[in-house]
Amino acid sequence: MANARGFSRGIIVAEPEPVELDWSKTALVIIDMQRDFMEPGGFGETLGNDVSQLARAVKPISAVLAAARDNGIAVIHTREGHLPDLSDAPPAKIERGAPSLRIGDPGPMGRILIRGEAGHDIIPELYPLAGEIVIDKPGKGAFYATALDQTLQKHGIENLLVCGVTTEVCVNTTVREANDRGYRCVVISDGCASYFPEFHEMGLKMIKAQGGIFGWVADSAAVLQAIYPTTQKTLAAGASR
Repeated sequence: MANARGFSRGIIVAEPEPVELDWSKTALVIIDMQRDFMEPGGFGETLGNDVSQLARAVKPISAVLAAARDNGIAVIHTREGHLPDLSDAPPAKIERGAPSLRIGDPGPMGRILIRGEAGHDIIPELYPLAGEIVIDKPGKGAFYATALDQTLQKHGIENLLVCGVTTEVCVNTTVREANDRGYRCVVISDGCASYFPEFHEMGLKMIKAQGGIFGWVADSAAVLQAIYPTTQKTLAAGASR
């Protein structure tokens, strides 16, 4: 199906090369933009991280999310977290490191990284609309122990616009899983973030290396240009006057 402006396909200026996508076969996958990772008092901070490092991804994701909603592109949100009894949380994951609070411990936003708690939910700025798909996952990758693959196949999805946190962990893992299953992945560079800026940069380089071994990398402006080619060109021409 064509988007609201009649463009059924778009060419994204990306690295290592431009990529053409059919929007009717494309989904925007927003990974783990949860309070537990994004806000003080959540799991990210218990590990000693500066959670403010992730805030830079919110505005670019919001812009692409609005465009996807406006143009009928499928939207999928993911959330990492565990069942209240921790039956899906391996001991090796719970016991690793020396966080101030471990998975399942009570925190200021409820039990850390537990489904149904406030901290497990998605930040208000990117909150799912009714009808948008939400995939709850127990691991780093969005395909592990979830129905994501079946859901994508059901909707005829072949291409993924991927963004979220963190670049080198859940984003990279999901893209690698998707690549093995035959999906074309375009990672939105400024729509991803890491607690460690150097890991963000290396995570993107790994994806686009060797001719795009795992996928393509493009910024949000390039994605919006592909979705709204006429509108974006008009805005750019007006800005240059």
